[in-house]
Amino acid sequence: MASLDLPPLNALRAFEAAARLGSLSAAATELHVTHGAVSRQVRLLEDELGLALFHRDGRRLRLTDAGRRLGEAAGTAFAGIQSTVRGLRRGSEPDTRVIGCPGSLLARWMIPRLEQLRTGLPGLRLHLSPHDGEFAPALPGLDAALMIGAPPWPEAWRVHVLAPERVGPVLDPRHPAAARLAGRPPAALLEEELLHTASRPQAWPQWAGLQGLDPGALRLGTGFDHLYYLLEAALAGLGVAIAPEPLVADDLAGGRLLAPWGFIETGAHWCLCTRAGNDPELERLAAWLRAQLAHPARAGAR
Repeated sequence: MASLDLPPLNALRAFEAAARLGSLSAAATELHVTHGAVSRQVRLLEDELGLALFHRDGRRLRLTDAGRRLGEAAGTAFAGIQSTVRGLRRGSEPDTRVIGCPGSLLARWMIPRLEQLRTGLPGLRLHLSPHDGEFAPALPGLDAALMIGAPPWPEAWRVHVLAPERVGPVLDPRHPAAARLAGRPPAALLEEELLHTASRPQAWPQWAGLQGLDPGALRLGTGFDHLYYLLEAALAGLGVAIAPEPLVADDLAGGRLLAPWGFIETGAHWCLCTRAGNDPELERLAAWLRAQLAHPARAGAR
């Protein structure tokens, strides 16, 4: 049998992650390797093919036409393999539901509530899978996706709307900006350097627009690849971040963060998205999530 005419699979995997996430650093985090390792693998793949896969503009990456074609093909192939492997692993646990969830939502909201979930939904077996980037319409390897998003949705999805998304600026009460901003209007933030994240570049401009401020007047300071790291920076007292209310509700309740102007709706929603059809267990989960989001802070959060 003739060998498959494929490039090195490690290089292909690194490229697929970078293409899907739009960042070498994000790909490195997902693959648990260094930024340099991903960069070398992508270069190796480009050398192997004799084609440029990315346009490089400083730290920004944009796919070439060839990169877009290969990224779509590789993403579909890896998703299919992942789906099959998950199915095999779940063969002995057919009642387990696999839920995809952005890493920041998983780490800062779902995991702290797992004990409550076990108590509130006894018998429901979940496998929570971190997923950054867009969810494929077929939800390969997943029974549902927990996300923050807005229409239009894929036609194949059934979307359980859980709660409106609400965002606002947050900071450590010990940070000098806390005293400077106390009692002042939102326009005072235009004088501060703001922490921001590459995973949600629209967050600050959108908030500013909703407050009647000029987004172009914002002063963006230190950036982070993921929302999780952004919020850890805020908790470390490094400056003012912007966050969805549920992800910081426990920290607000515990006095670890302040939200000087509260939170405003963005027009997006927290949603549990499933394939078409009814699954009683996922219906139960959606109802539980909806109730939890109605009261963002955990009971007894410290």
